[in-house]
Amino acid sequence: MTYNGIYISRLCAWAPGIETPGEWDEWAQGRRDISFDSKGPELAFTEPMFRRRLSQISKMTVQVIHDLLSPRDEARIFFLSFRGELSRQYQINKMLIEENELMPAAFSLSVFNAPAALAAIALGLKGGYSALYPAGKNPFAAGLDAAAAALLHKAASHPQGGAEIAFVYADEQPPPEYEAVSQGSPPPAAFGLLLSTRQHGGELRPFSVPLSSFSADAAPLAFLRKLLMSGDIHVSA
Repeated sequence: MTYNGIYISRLCAWAPGIETPGEWDEWAQGRRDISFDSKGPELAFTEPMFRRRLSQISKMTVQVIHDLLSPRDEARIFFLSFRGELSRQYQINKMLIEENELMPAAFSLSVFNAPAALAAIALGLKGGYSALYPAGKNPFAAGLDAAAAALLHKAASHPQGGAEIAFVYADEQPPPEYEAVSQGSPPPAAFGLLLSTRQHGGELRPFSVPLSSFSADAAPLAFLRKLLMSGDIHVSA
């Protein structure tokens, strides 16, 4: 689909080994690499008991959404992942095989929508969320299409005020046990786009770049690199 009338007004990202907006620019230029490890952000803004049990993908998702939205925002979150809670699913399978039982708490944190749900809980967000695992030859583009279609539908229902949504991608480092089948997989990373049908400016929405300027016909991190290489968009601190 075309993205006419949709603007990127904020970009936030987190990955192991990349800590600043300048380092993200260096990564886009091929001068810095994302680390292939299971490290996650510290999430100092959450309670210790909350963050203690979170997986890497949930920590990255919470961090990116925290940086992308303010507590007062009611933007719906569209969360997209290809691996989901892979480490937790592996632990659940291992538990079932070895112990023939499953802890309810472990299962509740392993479901595909867990990262987005945990972010909403941690940040007190009330805009709702959708968890996407799109199919097709280009699943990332399909996921972005779904988010864009929902945004345009919302804007049509509120023509005076415009509309916003948060589009978030995240994938974690696969467990070591999957090494034989995960060769060539992209590194762990998360990024989020604040998409709007209005042009903005300001601290939370520092730019308004037409989404139609970029083709989503690429893998998630390749798409992120295209955004940064344009020079019009930078990761927000």
